[in-house]
Amino acid sequence: MDQILLTRIAEALERMSPAPLAAPDFAAASAFVWHVAPDRLEPVAEVSRIDLDLLVGIERARDTLLENTRRFAHGDAANNALLWGARGMGKSSLVKAIHGALLADHPDLKLVELQREDLPSVTRLLNHLRQAPYRFILFCDDLSFSHDDQHYKSLKAVLDGGIEGRPENVVFFATSNRRHLMPRDMIENERSSAINPSEAVEEKVSLSDRFGLWLGFHPCDQDAYLSMIAGYCQAHGVTVDPEVLRAEAIEWQATRGSRSGRVAWQFFTAMAGRLGVALR
Repeated sequence: MDQILLTRIAEALERMSPAPLAAPDFAAASAFVWHVAPDRLEPVAEVSRIDLDLLVGIERARDTLLENTRRFAHGDAANNALLWGARGMGKSSLVKAIHGALLADHPDLKLVELQREDLPSVTRLLNHLRQAPYRFILFCDDLSFSHDDQHYKSLKAVLDGGIEGRPENVVFFATSNRRHLMPRDMIENERSSAINPSEAVEEKVSLSDRFGLWLGFHPCDQDAYLSMIAGYCQAHGVTVDPEVLRAEAIEWQATRGSRSGRVAWQFFTAMAGRLGVALR
């Protein structure tokens, strides 16, 4: 009877603490998504991305991040990068496009996406990446923290690496709408209510200082917006009278109340649908 009880306890403990993740087959794909409970790296058969040439209006950020990533893929020193700024201006698209652009010359360059809510598991993920004979772009999209959010402590394992240091074969890219990764009103609130205002939010705000590259993305002007749409038309073989295209595009952005790469793509998608063009 005691033996049966012990066996059941052992089985229950094993279910609560699953076996460690087996060494992933990184040769199976060029990109992966990290999941937890249980830990696993799920291969992505086809990454959703656009060509690098179609990202208009962000040339400076594009060229800077491309050169930094090319050095990393080549095995040279490279910086972690924070892409921050206006919504819909191609921050996450740029990361994926650069990875795709470098794959032909650097097939061992892998893209691994990490969700913000899974940051506490990042040390376990880094242990798997550290041991693999590949180069990894660890990518976290839409990264931000609230005033009571403790996930930011886990981020330091990626940026600083603790006692072991950041793995030499891993670089971390993050996108955020916030330059300091937390809302400005929360920064001001904590400063105003703290005993020592200068230290109240220093730990969180200093996270952004740990990124070697800060790349700002700002709202585009009308010329850049129209150039984005023209680029989509050319890339997908869509022919429209230029004056009609311009008038409809301007009307579309006026109804949306903003201009961005996302708005340009949404207009193009609607127009292509009316013309019976399938987008792939």
